[in-house]
Amino acid sequence: MADVNHTAFRPGTFLLVGIPGLEKFHLWISLPFFSMYIFALLGNLVLLFTIVREQSLHKPMYLFLSALTVADLLLSTTTVPRMLAIFWFRVGDISFGACIAQAFLVHFIFVAESAILVAMAFDRYVAICNPLRYVTLLTHSVIWRIELAAVVRSFCIVLPIVFLLLRLSYCRNRVIPHSYCEHMGVARLACTSIKVNVLYGLIVALLLLGVDVVFIAVSYGLILRAVFQLPSAGARRKAMSTCTSHLCIILLFYTPAFFSFFTHRFGGHSIPRHVHILLACLYVVVPPMLNPIIYGVNNKQIRETVMSM
Repeated sequence: MADVNHTAFRPGTFLLVGIPGLEKFHLWISLPFFSMYIFALLGNLVLLFTIVREQSLHKPMYLFLSALTVADLLLSTTTVPRMLAIFWFRVGDISFGACIAQAFLVHFIFVAESAILVAMAFDRYVAICNPLRYVTLLTHSVIWRIELAAVVRSFCIVLPIVFLLLRLSYCRNRVIPHSYCEHMGVARLACTSIKVNVLYGLIVALLLLGVDVVFIAVSYGLILRAVFQLPSAGARRKAMSTCTSHLCIILLFYTPAFFSFFTHRFGGHSIPRHVHILLACLYVVVPPMLNPIIYGVNNKQIRETVMSM
């Protein structure tokens, strides 16, 4: 007779455990996460309000930044409140449908934000390497089309993940050793083969997001070459300041995300699970918290606009 733990069915609910192995520290862990979440909310809302309110900021760079701000707000709000409920009240139950929806949103926002960073790299490339065509190339209608394309691309890439998860037969084990639902964390509870899920995840990470990273790297390589050819030291410093801010955000976005992705698939035995999960939790709150700080502090126009409000 088959073991009951391997009987295939679709569970009504899953149980998120938070950070496995660190359950007794959940209350203490929640304090910095709560603080970072509040800072992320306030910082991004202030930044978004400033860009929307100030007509002089309705320029390509700031419009792309506002899209990044919206993505950050959605990413942190999709995950952190549920995380805090687990840390504070041990409320880890989540319905099957809500779990699939959360997994979709987390990956959808990640892919969309990657596209936004590509657009921001292109914006800086045109502004520094081809400034005479900047206004004619990046009109408001072009910017809206780029942002719409980012949303459509993300939807088309991530929607198959929903069907890949729905097609699986799940075991009696409904415990997800994580603080939020994501594709492979849910798929690993299945009794059937998840090779297609693993393969699709690798294709998305290596081909699509890898192309994004290569495009960004090439763009900034060309930007840096152009910056060092500028005749004015002041112009070089201004351009380098902007590029440094963008590169910091790109590193904050991709480094923990790819580390979490590859360790989840290939480094599960060599890296403690709580380290992987803790990093995945930090990823959804640290970049959203730091993005408005980096832009607000380093961007004189935004800083002066906020101070005059």
